[in-house]
Amino acid sequence: MTFKKALFGISLLAAASAAAAQNLPQVQFIATGGTIAMKIDPVKNAPVPAISGDDLLATVPDVAKYASIQVNNLSNVPSDYMDPARWIELTRAVQAALDKPGVAGVIVSHGTDTLEETAFWLDLTVKSAKPVVLIGAQRNASSSDFDGPRNLLNAVRIAVDQQSQQKGVMLAMNNQINSARYVTKTHTANVETFNSGEFGFLGEVYPDRVMYANAPVRRQHIPIRADKMPEVEIVAMYGGADGMALRQAVDRGVRGIVVQALGMGNMNMAMFEAVKYALSKNVPVVVSTRVHNGRVLPNYGFVGGGKTTADAGAVLADDLKPAKARILLMLLLQSGISSQADLQAAFNR
Repeated sequence: MTFKKALFGISLLAAASAAAAQNLPQVQFIATGGTIAMKIDPVKNAPVPAISGDDLLATVPDVAKYASIQVNNLSNVPSDYMDPARWIELTRAVQAALDKPGVAGVIVSHGTDTLEETAFWLDLTVKSAKPVVLIGAQRNASSSDFDGPRNLLNAVRIAVDQQSQQKGVMLAMNNQINSARYVTKTHTANVETFNSGEFGFLGEVYPDRVMYANAPVRRQHIPIRADKMPEVEIVAMYGGADGMALRQAVDRGVRGIVVQALGMGNMNMAMFEAVKYALSKNVPVVVSTRVHNGRVLPNYGFVGGGKTTADAGAVLADDLKPAKARILLMLLLQSGISSQADLQAAFNR
């Protein structure tokens, strides 16, 4: 074979490959950091941010069977650094990608520590029928059993699957698919760390197909109307709590309070008096619970019971746990919603 014929053959293969890639669905992959983007630093002998979204994508050649990937290296930070400013930036990046007609869905890589918060934030602030799939990793890229590549490949398959339409933001790790509202991290190290409690997984990823068994029904959209979110503090209730942290937060000027209460939303008298103090200063108070499953209800009538706090003007978080209740309260306050009735209606949706 002459050199010209060989070169011609290579050109034909490249053209065919390019044509095949053009026929694949487009998926935008937004990298934000986390363990999935870390390697062991030889000096610190500990994982640190080290690889980009492009680096991670290069470890998963099978992605090319399912989609054409566009990488957006938005940041590379531990998820412990995520905050409302970064969430706003991420929402805008995700929405801009989804608004492109040729994009089938978006994947976001993220650290696992605040992954459930970011998932819920995006589910509330992004508006699209297209899927948004969040992934992370429990093992860093220096590990021989690094779980990042599998999670990325699964996320691509979820993002291009027609069944994934209208399911909002999902979290996909360890072959399991969770909804943004209920997913929570349950183990510090195991790869099977995320689950959705009593409500279970939305579905699973198998070698032959993506299988859904459930669909999220409790969803709402709250547009971002401010460049800076109102400050909302979480205050924990525990045996012997004196309510001082709550009072100090109010005096500091926070715009809202979430109480991580006990049981169905119960607290002692000192914390109850602090809640009333906040309400007297027109600072909305949302009462959640530290219990993993179940709703907060106006059930108990003793001083500090769920019924007495609701009667005093507090909002009950329904089944949202404190971190997610804080996110919803922030977004509602920046939208101008602050009355007990309107806030309660939003938490009940």
